Amino acid sequence: MIDRYLLRYFLAVIDSGTFTAAAAQANVSQPTLSAGIAKLERETGAKLFRRNSQRVELTEAGARFAVHARRIEREFNLAQASIDGLAPGGTLRLGVLNTIASAEMAAFAMQAAHAELAVELVEGNAAALSQHLSRGRIDLALTATQSEPGAEMESLRTESYVLALPAAHPLAGEVTISGEALAGETMIVRRNCEALSETSRYFTRRGIRPFFALRTTNDDRALEMVAAGLGATVIPESHRHPGVASPALSGFGITRTLALAWGDDTAAIREAAAPLTDALRAQFGG
Repeated sequence: MIDRYLLRYFLAVIDSGTFTAAAAQANVSQPTLSAGIAKLERETGAKLFRRNSQRVELTEAGARFAVHARRIEREFNLAQASIDGLAPGGTLRLGVLNTIASAEMAAFAMQAAHAELAVELVEGNAAALSQHLSRGRIDLALTATQSEPGAEMESLRTESYVLALPAAHPLAGEVTISGEALAGETMIVRRNCEALSETSRYFTRRGIRPFFALRTTNDDRALEMVAAGLGATVIPESHRHPGVASPALSGFGITRTLALAWGDDTAAIREAAAPLTDALRAQFGG
């Protein structure tokens, strides 16, 4: 029989990414945690992690085991709550696409702060969120797709991409700007953009190879730099920032669809999370 504390050590390593951080999360020493993981691997008869100098990664066996470990921990918490006479509660682990506008997330957070269910936000790109869902790291993902959402996704809204220009730019007052009009302009690259490759092809096809003043994974910083006059960028239309104009980019028909996707074995938390999922629909729906 596998002791519960071993499962908690195992999940702490997954969630924190390193043995050192996991030990701090579990409130034990690193040697104690390492010994616990070694014991768990002996008891399961499988190597659960691949270790390198920076992070640890789940093996295939570890990924399969993680799904069951999450389920066991969640069910244990629900059982403990029922014994204590408490209403089922816990935490909704919500994966959030890292290119969602901060202002929209802040509006949702104001509602989440008053919910009975705690919310843990986990950021990542669409691929990372999909992996987190499959491995049980998160319960629900607020993600995006550029194709037709699958049956496992609940579509919220579809939005276009726009050009973000300094408000003082000579073209800032235009409703639509052609790509050719941006020849010679300095640009800012949003590295996390889902449409990054399409954006690059859009300008390359028009013979435009701009100077890049900044490459960043931080959308708020990108917009701050646009407002400061450092350059222009392409960004989802939901992003707004003082001092930044957002004209349409002619011929750039790429869109993204925001969607909700639940992980497996989350039926127990869906009812408790209903007020939060309703808030997500209200905030991000079309």
